Amino acid sequence: MYSVIRDKFERIVEENNLLNETVMIRAKPLTPEEAIGNPESEDFPILKGHERMMQAEFRGSFGQAFTDMYGDFEGTLQDVLAMELNNNYRRAIFVATLNAMMRYLGMIEGSVHCKDRGPEECGEDLVEFLGKYERSRIALVGFQPVHARCCSAMHELKILDMDCENIGMEKFGVVVLDGSRYSEEVLKWCDLALITGTTVVNGTIEPILDSAREKSVFYGISIAGVAQLFGLERFCPRST
Repeated sequence: MYSVIRDKFERIVEENNLLNETVMIRAKPLTPEEAIGNPESEDFPILKGHERMMQAEFRGSFGQAFTDMYGDFEGTLQDVLAMELNNNYRRAIFVATLNAMMRYLGMIEGSVHCKDRGPEECGEDLVEFLGKYERSRIALVGFQPVHARCCSAMHELKILDMDCENIGMEKFGVVVLDGSRYSEEVLKWCDLALITGTTVVNGTIEPILDSAREKSVFYGISIAGVAQLFGLERFCPRST
């Protein structure tokens, strides 16, 4: 899948005559406060220190991606396109840059994470969004506290996560399952898979799409560009 993403990325760059320009891209890990402000919930991964937001700036437009491997980067679009996507750090740079470039070209919106009350308001939007599914079986892929609370209140819910501090813990009456062990089983079980866009950074998106593409909705800012390129449904109503 990443080779296809790269091909689509490169085609957009070439069509807009950007490949050979000396355009500098800077991606830096944002502090939790810079990334999401001070939401009421203190259970977001970025506030607990396990993930950071990488932010790429391209000609005054911003693109972001969550990752557990972070650091500074500066280079051209050509440098990013030539990058081997063999770890989460490199994929985060690639994805954040793709999002920033597509935002600059007007191909996507909502490439910057909501702040402060935004996450809580996103939960209210999610309740409305899920209304059309009535009482469905929902797989939440990637623990997100507001989404988990909203889903558990009205639906049968299973949660998958990769964070060892969450696995085995009870969250809103649901025990968090190990995503590396139970993904296939849970995705087969569910009527709707609500999936974190971080899967495009941590390399788990392909098997998820293979198992549940027709019932998948991705949430968050990381997936913004890829969702547009591949026609994936995305839920991120409070992003800017």
